[in-house]
Amino acid sequence: MSLIVQKYGGTSVGTPERIRNVARRILDTRAEGHQVVAVVSAMSGVTNRLIELANEVTGESEPTDREMDVLLATGEQTTIALTAMCLNSMGSKAVSLTGAQAGIETDGVHTKARISNISPSGVHELLNDGNIVILAGFQGKTPDGKITTLGRGGSDLTAIAMAAAIDADLCQIFTDVDGVYTCDPRVVKDARKLEEISYDELLEMASSGTKVMQSRSVEFAKKFGVVFEVRSSLNRNSGTIVREETMSMESVVIRGVSLEREQAKVTITGVGDHPGTAGKIFGAISEANINVDMIVQNVSVSKTGTTDISFTVHKNDIAKAERALQPVLVDLGENVKIDAVDGIAKLSVVGIGMKSHSGVAAEMFAALSNAGVNIEMISTSEIKITVTVAEHQIEEAAKAVHAAFELGDSPIKER
Repeated sequence: MSLIVQKYGGTSVGTPERIRNVARRILDTRAEGHQVVAVVSAMSGVTNRLIELANEVTGESEPTDREMDVLLATGEQTTIALTAMCLNSMGSKAVSLTGAQAGIETDGVHTKARISNISPSGVHELLNDGNIVILAGFQGKTPDGKITTLGRGGSDLTAIAMAAAIDADLCQIFTDVDGVYTCDPRVVKDARKLEEISYDELLEMASSGTKVMQSRSVEFAKKFGVVFEVRSSLNRNSGTIVREETMSMESVVIRGVSLEREQAKVTITGVGDHPGTAGKIFGAISEANINVDMIVQNVSVSKTGTTDISFTVHKNDIAKAERALQPVLVDLGENVKIDAVDGIAKLSVVGIGMKSHSGVAAEMFAALSNAGVNIEMISTSEIKITVTVAEHQIEEAAKAVHAAFELGDSPIKER
């Protein structure tokens, strides 16, 4: 008898009827001879409503992170109880577990805790006793018993981590999409669902705007070798298998195109070009907990000994970044200025085949040029090329690049 971990997102359990659909799918898996651990999220909209309630009762004061964790954990606990009730009413034998009851131990960072250990003996005992285990995603406990939540994408992380801990044969991430596509199908109509993708490719796509999986969950799966499938809970179609890269994957040059809107570029001009300058800038940004992606430094001007440094952040972090940098401006040079502009977006092409094929950048830049799209910044890694463009042109840019690499309904382009 094989062991399968299934994760169902908030949309999949968003209504009583959808919870019944999930219960039927779990029972179908059980009927095929598998043991099942089902990880569920809070019903769609519940977490946002809990946050609204917290803000309503605290007014202008910010709720403490500890109590927010206690509050937000109730969303998943509601869903596990309802799902277990539904399964039991259908004649099955199901038990719901909170993260703490399942042995998920975390560090003490509230609202964005990291899993430090899982003691799955209790889960194994329930499975061996013939139970379907319904597990609350997104949560755990500290060694001294405090409730913690894992932050955005926490239910995916719970499923991947539990699959590793109990040595599951397969982990299935059920969501409201059919799998991982070559591009967002809402933008590129002929985007194609991928049969498989490597951990590294999905990590790069996730960091570049693809919202199917959070990076942290994919990183955990890669670290512990957890093969998982992303598929829809709303139909019976096969999904996308995510695994370590194979030789066959390298023949595909570009796996997909990702886009991320609502970005901003922060440029610091007149910075002294000497050791330690970048450390001061990005140290201040790091202390403010601002995520930085692309970083570009211009060649210094020999006469003045100064340079310009640009980097991208989410547009909502512009004011926060400017505040964080004000205290260090005096150490950066006499004529240092900060200029921040939003209205830009990031476009990325990703593929492990880029490691052994040349000309990808040239082909991407030619496609954008032919579409009349101007490039502002460029960043590269071994398997990704990212550019920034005007946000109003991002969809046009994505379509042009997707077509140039022939990623549509016909087979993916090989070299």
